[in-house]
Amino acid sequence: MEGTDLQNIMLRKLPGLPNKARRVTAYLLSNMRQAAFKSIGEVADELQVSKAQLVRVARVLGFDGYSELKACLQKTILEQVNPAALLVKAVDMKDELPGKILRVEHANVEDTWTQTDMTKVEEFCRIVENSRLNAFVGWGISAIVMELAYMRFCVMGLPSVFMKRGSLSIAEQIRGVSEDSLIMVCEMPSYAVDVTEAIAEGHARGAKIVTITDSPAAPVCRYASLSFFVSAASPTFGSSIIGPVFLVHLLTSSLVVHMGESAREALEKQALYLHDERFFHPIFGLKY
Repeated sequence: MEGTDLQNIMLRKLPGLPNKARRVTAYLLSNMRQAAFKSIGEVADELQVSKAQLVRVARVLGFDGYSELKACLQKTILEQVNPAALLVKAVDMKDELPGKILRVEHANVEDTWTQTDMTKVEEFCRIVENSRLNAFVGWGISAIVMELAYMRFCVMGLPSVFMKRGSLSIAEQIRGVSEDSLIMVCEMPSYAVDVTEAIAEGHARGAKIVTITDSPAAPVCRYASLSFFVSAASPTFGSSIIGPVFLVHLLTSSLVVHMGESAREALEKQALYLHDERFFHPIFGLKY
């Protein structure tokens, strides 16, 4: 069964279902990514229904059991981030594609902003204030997002390391963190096993974990001291990084204001570097 077929079946059957079954189906429609990667027990607990109820709903939707329904949910999610599948749709759009990208990216920023709790932003600033070391972790396009955060922390004079695959695995590099460390991780689908394992290791060592993901179902979220969620929809490739980059911009800008005088001193030192003509052409303006 194709993902769009599953969604259409759920929408068609929803009005005529009994109360509990309707609540389960509505949850699956609204939280497809979370449900796709949670166990039947976790979904049952969240909805406060029995596992048997989930099995009955699966059968009403045309599956032999819940495991078959879950597999279809996972297939649907993977279709949404599969570059080849997205390319087929993009080719069909042709001239409409640029406008579609513009609308989607506007929506990504708006949705990311809507999901951002400013009390969590304040908590983020307090965590950084008490951190001896700030580690940044990401893989693939998520690493691009984390490299921006790492760069800004360095400019603010904060002790920071950027961890990515190289001569050491991320899990090996993470052994340098301790209970007075912050690990900031970005994870967009597909979620990487070695990133999850590294974050689990950092959590076991007592580090504070701050996650940036598109969904609470991302495996790294189970270790989070603080979680931020972004929208990363894209009509091409897999995920967009516009929403995540916007969030990093917001977090680091809030942080530099929170730091006050110490940030000002660090930025003044950075300004000296900007005026070094071995690296920059001052005549064209100086920004960092």
